[in-house]
Amino acid sequence: MSEPALAAAEAPVTRKSPLRAVVLAGGLTFEREVSLSSGSQVVEALSRAGVDAELRDADADLLPGLAAAPVDAVFIALHGATGEDGALRAVLDLAGVPYVGSPAAACRLAWDKPAAKSVVRSAGVATPDWVALPHSTFRELGAGAVLDLIVARLGLPLMVKPASGGSSLGVQKISRVEELPAAMVSCFAYGDTVMVERWVDGIELALSVVDLGEGPEALPAVEIAPESGVFDYTSRYTPGLTEYHSPARVSDAVAARAAEVALRVHEVLGLASLSRTDAIVSPDGEVHFLEVNVSPGMTETSMFPMAVEAAGYGFGDVLGRLLTITSSS
Repeated sequence: MSEPALAAAEAPVTRKSPLRAVVLAGGLTFEREVSLSSGSQVVEALSRAGVDAELRDADADLLPGLAAAPVDAVFIALHGATGEDGALRAVLDLAGVPYVGSPAAACRLAWDKPAAKSVVRSAGVATPDWVALPHSTFRELGAGAVLDLIVARLGLPLMVKPASGGSSLGVQKISRVEELPAAMVSCFAYGDTVMVERWVDGIELALSVVDLGEGPEALPAVEIAPESGVFDYTSRYTPGLTEYHSPARVSDAVAARAAEVALRVHEVLGLASLSRTDAIVSPDGEVHFLEVNVSPGMTETSMFPMAVEAAGYGFGDVLGRLLTITSSS
């Protein structure tokens, strides 16, 4: 990061004494438990940094509670639709409650993986070819015929994933055509639309971006090396099944390209405050965009905190700085 950004991160995190914040976590999505873990980690880090932080769920008591006891800012640690599809942020906007993170419209775009890939590709960033289809298409036209066309177009192996959502839920690598129907059924458990993506061999990177008051800055890339070869839900959240290298074991040139991709994605999708882009570096050094997270994980095995540490910052100081900027804007 630049020296101004470093100075901003290390500046006092409070303008008032103390800064009061609500950390939203939980929700009713498939990612509830992961979100609660993220929220707990955020509250602990903020408390160590001198912020008066309280953990709350996104339920019927939230808005009355915020109205009765206003806070300086809200930090959204909700994963899944509740925290990432823009709906909650739109409600907070209506209530006049400041929050850290991207605006509602940008979140809606980032949440829709195929739409985000289209925008990012139009901006000149490489991304694997894909097909996204709703469940009704397979039901009406015949799953076998449609799957044959997908394989003919994209080849094998393939990545199958829900068209929205995070935490690697429903993500599967398919090496044989016989595996595809069951993978599709599994994906439809998490949403009505599935995205089938051409597999790209290479090094998987998590590319975090943060804006500490001097404009968006890319943090050091985190390399993800799952023991199974696929960064699915089990590999992501089971300690010991994935090795992380921060900074990533890539050349300076590749690291610079990865940072450019992360910043470009953040910019063209209209994101703010923080984001995490998932990418693959192919053997030729090309950085391929996979998806972006507007509410990245903050658990003990999450990549955003690793990137913050690799940059030489205190995790709580960075989060506190984001809250301070939000409360002052």
